[in-house]
Amino acid sequence: MDDMLSADSAVYSQTHGFDHITAADISRLLVEHKGREVVAVDLRSLNAWTDFFVIASVMSAVHMQGLERQIKEFCHARDIEIVRASTTPSSLDEEWKIIDLGTIAIHLMTEKARSFYELERLWSQAKTMPL
Repeated sequence: MDDMLSADSAVYSQTHGFDHITAADISRLLVEHKGREVVAVDLRSLNAWTDFFVIASVMSAVHMQGLERQIKEFCHARDIEIVRASTTPSSLDEEWKIIDLGTIAIHLMTEKARSFYELERLWSQAKTMPL
């Protein structure tokens, strides 16, 4: 995973920012660990409170926990601060978990929650990033 940044990615980061690379790397990490329908959405031109959403569907609560663990390990290895992640158990936490990195918000959602909240439709004016 550490050698995932290609020369093209490094050039892109110089012109578009490190957060783009991080969002793309997290997206690939989620795909690698069986996240479904992973998408990275560039929100920089649409709001001021975050730059990217990374959205992935999960197959179960255990799968969600596994993906969350992978994200935390990824962030720890790169000294990326996790601003906030849900820590209190609730019925919503079993359907949708948000991991906030400040400029990147990662959404791990069940198919049911994803189809109900339709984040991609809500942010349809945003550009999606190629993975």
